[in-house]
Amino acid sequence: MADVVVGREGPVQTIRLNRPEKKNALTQAMYRALREALAEGDADERVRVNVLFGVPGAFCAGNDLADFLAMAEGRDDGAETWVFLQALAGARKPLVAGADGIAVGIGTTLHLHCDLSFATPRTVFRTPFVDLGLLPEAGSSLLMPLRLGHQRAFATLALGEPLSAVQARDAGLIYAVVAEEELESATLEAAARIARKPARALAVTRDLIRGDREALDARIEEELRLFREALRGDEARAAFQAFLNRKKD
Repeated sequence: MADVVVGREGPVQTIRLNRPEKKNALTQAMYRALREALAEGDADERVRVNVLFGVPGAFCAGNDLADFLAMAEGRDDGAETWVFLQALAGARKPLVAGADGIAVGIGTTLHLHCDLSFATPRTVFRTPFVDLGLLPEAGSSLLMPLRLGHQRAFATLALGEPLSAVQARDAGLIYAVVAEEELESATLEAAARIARKPARALAVTRDLIRGDREALDARIEEELRLFREALRGDEARAAFQAFLNRKKD
């Protein structure tokens, strides 16, 4: 089965990360599939809402380490990652997410672009960018302080401190915490409610809530430039090598 599975439930398009053996770590092919799904949803007038799921116990473990190594060594430019992040920020249709378990890196920061996110009590959100010699992405260096405040954003993005589901909800990163067995039904029910709203009024309201996109687009571009530089730097190479050595032990 594909690593990204796209389906439809009436006006709701579901996008499911489906690489459980790697805890849904994202490859370049998966980024491309995610970007294409969002683009197809935006282009299809029958689609009113996009819903993103992972698998039980693993929403997304972040970027695949092998892809990071390929980028660090200059064997891949990681273009699909960058194009996806821009598409995520610019998606025209509402995006709802249901997260269970691991939510690392992009598995955390993409919720900053969701209109509603649900998570289970066992979900933990982490952004260990600095620990890997890397930098925040997806506009998180702009959006996280606005959402969480400076000190909590610093603890999350710079120190790599995890956020429990309850902490993430209380900080405004996600909307609600629901039981594991209720995650998909609660997420889909919310998506269906959104889909029933008058389309134009909903779209304008969403645009007003999200505000001017110019500063966000500029920050995403700046993050991408700095991230690429860091990825090829000594700190990132040392962190990747230390991680690989731990896996061998």
